[in-house]
Amino acid sequence: MSLQIQLRVNGSAVSAEVSPDTLLVTFLREHLHLTGTHVGCDTASCGACTVLLDGLAVKSCNILLAQVQNREITTIEGITPADGSLHPMQAAFKACHGLQCGFCTPGMIMSAIDLVMHHEHSSDAEIRAGLNGNLCRCTGYHNIVRAVMQAAPIMRGAKS
Repeated sequence: MSLQIQLRVNGSAVSAEVSPDTLLVTFLREHLHLTGTHVGCDTASCGACTVLLDGLAVKSCNILLAQVQNREITTIEGITPADGSLHPMQAAFKACHGLQCGFCTPGMIMSAIDLVMHHEHSSDAEIRAGLNGNLCRCTGYHNIVRAVMQAAPIMRGAKS
């Protein structure tokens, strides 16, 4: 038994025939070769697989592809501006040394984009609470929080 699925990924229409039990993360990585979305825990605990679903951060390891029929998915590969420069959140992570090994970085950036675009967080504690559910074993989060604080006014300015 298979399922015909249609959705948009990083602005492009995608159609595929898949097994009904295909996870979104599996489809992104194995069918579309968008390997920036990482698989860390397979239990929605670490956040490495975070993508944007209709603009909101979700953990793609616990979403069936059938649940995203006719919806919009944005992966880390899809946030790059047309000129090839870094997204403001990526630039801030780089400038603030908000990454070390890089494994959690794509999911952390996608969660941070959602946080900045949908919530008026500004304090260290509010950002830490907003990024809860994204685990980093290397940085201690201090520089990640600094990166979000640095990118927020740039992103909010671009949003208006």
